[in-house]
Amino acid sequence: MKTRAITGFFFTIVMLGSFLLGYQVFAGFYLVLSCFCLYEFYSLIKKDTATPNVPVGILSGALLFSGAALLNYSDMFALPALNGHQLAYLLLFLFVLSVSLVFVRELFKISVAPFANIAYTLVGMAFVIIPFSFFHALAYINNQGFNFHIPMAFLLMLWANDTGAYLVGLTIGRTKLFERHSPKKTWEGFIGGVVISAGVGYIISLYFPELDWKQWMSVGILISCFGTLGDLVESMFKRSINVKDSGSILPGHGGLLDRFDGLLLAAPIVYTYLYFVVNA
Repeated sequence: MKTRAITGFFFTIVMLGSFLLGYQVFAGFYLVLSCFCLYEFYSLIKKDTATPNVPVGILSGALLFSGAALLNYSDMFALPALNGHQLAYLLLFLFVLSVSLVFVRELFKISVAPFANIAYTLVGMAFVIIPFSFFHALAYINNQGFNFHIPMAFLLMLWANDTGAYLVGLTIGRTKLFERHSPKKTWEGFIGGVVISAGVGYIISLYFPELDWKQWMSVGILISCFGTLGDLVESMFKRSINVKDSGSILPGHGGLLDRFDGLLLAAPIVYTYLYFVVNA
């Protein structure tokens, strides 16, 4: 318990720093974080399922995240002959070329199931990098430059949902939510997480004026529903390969994928919702 608390404290400090130290640190931190999560995904797959192309997969993931991130900028990160958008298109073009290397490399390997290797390499990018790209884009949803309020609020509501679901489920949980993939989750805990996350959304509306209270609470409900689904999907994935944690980089907490599994499905949904709400 002490190790878990110490890890949680330093993890919180690092996360706060990623928001408060400017857009360069924010982008760089989530680029590195998404690549580490992708590495964990590939490491789990390699245990008994397939042999994904880890170096090319991570390179492709980094190019995809960087290109998508630069689409949010105008002249930031510009080279002398390229503005932000042109540099983004160049990186996305290089991403397409790097993906082709996944196929080419399998031609020169002796493998029983080459297309399984290719498929898991690409699935890892879709499962990890794309959601983190949407999460990064939340800081630019209002088209007025970098604003860390929405991505920070996203994580606060996600963690509030996890904590609320755990405490309510532990106290009054009786009815299993999806026992086949996550035996400890209950409907009571799920509902408790939704209520607490929505409540945190209301509190956030008192300090962050980007959205009104109804919209913040709606975001909280979306995060609870799709964050729980993301958690269940990752649990299904881990059970399919008989592992408990995605890694051990966070003592007492497991791997990075374990900490951000709720983000993987919730971030694209929340971004889509806010895009139409903010730009309506």
